[in-house]
Amino acid sequence: MIIVVFNQKGGVGKSTISTNLAAQSAKLGHKTLLVDLDAQGNSTHYAGFNPNEESLSVADMFKQVVGIFRTAKKPAEFVHPTPFENLYVMPSSPALADVERELESRYKIFKLKDALKELKDEFDHIFIDTPPNFNFYSKAALIAADGFCVPFDCDDFSAQAIDHLLENATELKEDHNPELKLLGIVVNQFNSQAKLPKELIDTLKKKGLPVLESYISATVKVKESHSKRTPVPFYLPKHKVARQIAALFEELDANKL
Repeated sequence: MIIVVFNQKGGVGKSTISTNLAAQSAKLGHKTLLVDLDAQGNSTHYAGFNPNEESLSVADMFKQVVGIFRTAKKPAEFVHPTPFENLYVMPSSPALADVERELESRYKIFKLKDALKELKDEFDHIFIDTPPNFNFYSKAALIAADGFCVPFDCDDFSAQAIDHLLENATELKEDHNPELKLLGIVVNQFNSQAKLPKELIDTLKKKGLPVLESYISATVKVKESHSKRTPVPFYLPKHKVARQIAALFEELDANKL
């Protein structure tokens, strides 16, 4: 299955959630691909991949379909192993920002779907991290995916943005990917001792939104795992957050895309 972690707001934990879900999948023995479409490259860094001048990135994959960059490389040539067993990455690059306008003007919005279609039989699970806006790359990811989940960081601004986000995703589904499924809202940075997070979550539920039951707690241990460049399932496999990530993975997997 191909899952996109998508939100138009920055700082809600897209890279953290996508990388940790991919790591949990890999830890369970599934051959797993993490695709990093954010030019900042946080997922690539978090997954422990160190690119060099010869490392082909997801930006190179997109470049090969426009102008003078046309080549005949296979999608698998843009995939690299990470230090973690079963976990592979199609790494980000700052060049994503440079090539975006040309890709959009040439309407290459289905190229990611074509590439992942070739890779889908090779990997058990594919997770896609997206940039914090509804741009070419977010749209390409949603078109390529079976389903998407929306990180929610228990903030009022995030709650206000969800309706608009889902409107955009619904329109794209109707126009380009009728099989796309909303897998649920992922509650991130949850503080069980605070009143506001519970109130905001209740508001989402009253709207009929599918809030997933597996909340990810706020803890400094996640930031520690960022600095160690080791996702939580590998860094602290017995920690409460590792168990929450495992439960979230199972909940998403249970949707049987």
